[in-house]
Amino acid sequence: MAKGKPHMNIVFIGHVDHGKSTTVGRLLYDSGNIDEQTMRKLKEQAKELGKVGFEFAFVMDNLKEERERGLTIDLSHKKFETSKYYFTIIDAPGHKDFIKNMITGAAQADAGILVVSANPGDGVQAQTKEHIFLARTLGVNQLIVYVNKMDMARFEEKRFNEVKDEVAKQLKLVGYKVEEVHFVAGASFPGDNVAKKSANMPWYKGNTLLETLDMFKEPQKPTQLPLRLPIQDVYNITGIGVVPVGKVVTGVMKVNDKVIVVPAREGKGIQGEVKTIEMHHEQLTEAEPGDNIGFNVRGIEKKDIARGDVLGHVNNVPSVATEFTAQMIVLNHPTVITVGYTPVFHVHTAQVACQITEIVKKLDPATGATKEEKPDFIKNGDAAIVKIKPIQPLCIEKQSEIPQMARFAVRDSGVTVAAGMCIDLVKK
Repeated sequence: MAKGKPHMNIVFIGHVDHGKSTTVGRLLYDSGNIDEQTMRKLKEQAKELGKVGFEFAFVMDNLKEERERGLTIDLSHKKFETSKYYFTIIDAPGHKDFIKNMITGAAQADAGILVVSANPGDGVQAQTKEHIFLARTLGVNQLIVYVNKMDMARFEEKRFNEVKDEVAKQLKLVGYKVEEVHFVAGASFPGDNVAKKSANMPWYKGNTLLETLDMFKEPQKPTQLPLRLPIQDVYNITGIGVVPVGKVVTGVMKVNDKVIVVPAREGKGIQGEVKTIEMHHEQLTEAEPGDNIGFNVRGIEKKDIARGDVLGHVNNVPSVATEFTAQMIVLNHPTVITVGYTPVFHVHTAQVACQITEIVKKLDPATGATKEEKPDFIKNGDAAIVKIKPIQPLCIEKQSEIPQMARFAVRDSGVTVAAGMCIDLVKK
């Protein structure tokens, strides 16, 4: 870890061409996380490709195809430090076709930066609304709204306030507490107010974007929640025995704890006692959320458990659902989704085929309000409440109880077609 600073994942979201990649590039450059030489090279490349002004975006958009098209296609990760935090930046594509990557990004983000262009023709666009709803559905609870391209609005306070009010209205609709959201005025390409105070907006009394990042609240480790550890792999190690490996998602696991792994053997679960816990070849007495560990449990054999099973304490057994209700967004389905559709659901480390048994209602993706009861089908861009039946036992939890174990992605023939969270379930 970077000198013991708390770590946070942040995702940049917002409409295509509102300046997300340029903002990230400018932030990394102005804060000294990218050197002059690299920047010079990128500037030359941008010029060669006839993309003058895209050099900062190129910092994140490092695929050749992206540079030629001037779009962000895949998710890029960059490490970056401020005085308080050690950040991993997830630059999520704003472009419609690439929204599936945005899901994998937002599902692991602790906080988000919504970039909205102040250019007079821009402001809140369709995707700005969708991204706000998505971020909310996927549990991104902390937000900065960065009003970019203030240079195109002649740095006028009036335009900043207009955009701010427009965005605040959308945030309220989906349930964000607007008073907890930070609004920052800036212009990433010329570098106003990203890491350096702008001389062009004397009326703006707030912080730079860089300073505002340090105002995020440190994500609390969910140690108070029940223990949940999805199994990633199971090894047989000579002299030790069976060693399951996985990451503690919630709660705390200690040596000598009585634990149970479910669904495991024939869906009945299997119990044992924790003998050892190891991380990076060091013995631990306990492991907490975020720790990637290998451990040995007395009473559990290799054939008993597999990837996708979940470990918990015997007095608080992980939920195995025979059926669950979810709030879901369709992102990228070639046709339409109807009752009977049975794609693969990816939940923590599990991959289980699940059947959609009922489409309860369609929601408005900008607000979350009910749009239509019991529709015949749902298609791209639709948000809905659906009932789902796993083909084999599946461990999943309710968003209201253990949100970290409630999120899922739906994949079909190699693409992410939908994403969502479990809001209710029927226990086995």
